[in-house]
Amino acid sequence: MRARQPSALLLEIGFVVIALADGWAHVGFEDRPTAFCALLGAVALMLRHRLPLTTFVLTLPTALVTDAVFAPMAALYTLSSLNRHRSLLGGCALAYAIIDYLPWPWSSLDATELSQTNNLFHLSYTLATAAAPVFLGQLVQARRELSLRLADISEAREQERLLTAQSVLAKERAQLAREMHDVVSHQVSLIAVQAGALQVSGRDAETRQAAATIRRLSVQTLEELRHMVGVLRASGSRPTELTPQPSLADLDHLVEASGIEAKLETDLPEELPPTVQRAVYRTVQEALTNVRKHAPGAAATVRVGHRDGVLCATVANTAPTRPAVALPSAQNGLVGLAQRAELLGGTVTSGPTAQGGYELRLELPVERNR
Repeated sequence: MRARQPSALLLEIGFVVIALADGWAHVGFEDRPTAFCALLGAVALMLRHRLPLTTFVLTLPTALVTDAVFAPMAALYTLSSLNRHRSLLGGCALAYAIIDYLPWPWSSLDATELSQTNNLFHLSYTLATAAAPVFLGQLVQARRELSLRLADISEAREQERLLTAQSVLAKERAQLAREMHDVVSHQVSLIAVQAGALQVSGRDAETRQAAATIRRLSVQTLEELRHMVGVLRASGSRPTELTPQPSLADLDHLVEASGIEAKLETDLPEELPPTVQRAVYRTVQEALTNVRKHAPGAAATVRVGHRDGVLCATVANTAPTRPAVALPSAQNGLVGLAQRAELLGGTVTSGPTAQGGYELRLELPVERNR
């Protein structure tokens, strides 16, 4: 059984104190049986939530032999707020009204006095007094049940809203998957086919090598695209990573397949947090992509090292030897790198070098991200 809150316990004590004060005002303590009935009714209020019917029965002697009414009315109110049986509540209210109306001892009852007008008014007042806690208790019970139903309705509406949002998201993901498959996949496939043909029919080794690189990158892009299309069509049914997450072990292949003259220099400990490894890989990947797009003919140097608990990755390129070709760009690459680094407590800085090239530098704390 759950322990009561301090406020609830204080309320119970307050009910008992009020009942004792009511008995003190209406009972002469020289009459011990009467005082005992008043005391029993007051103390019984401590059980009104656990045994409401028993508590009401224990308070009836108070109404029978004294003029104290707080204890039986409080017990009747509690019984009404916790019970649904209206016939039982009506019977309890009638019993209380009769006991409170009839004089004690019953041997002093005069039947002729019951028909007098003032006694009829007294009877009406007693019945109304007995009905008041019953109606109030039923009102409190209805309010409590209404609050619970409103909470259930709110929860059901929130669940419905969530399901609707998930349904809309699933449709959008499915539509996006179709577009990626029908448009992007088709065009990348054509690039791979044309590159394969150029690789076979190329007149010089440099052309065939460039075509082989284009074909390899196109095939790799198709594989990643198929994986992303599968994730989108899953519509969030289970957590799935878009692609296998890279690590620093993949840097050699990344630099080799970058399509530019690049050199990798690393000086790292054996174990690094996966989040740090992914951040370094994505930073180097974005930097090499920018060199390929904006600095044709430039050579790049990738340096990754660890010193004083901070991992530093630098990608620097020389000045371009050919004019850059205008390519579509969302201008979000460096912004995304900075946000990723900020989440890991690091920084990304970039800018031109004195030799006409460009340098991007990432610094990440290692211990914080373990």
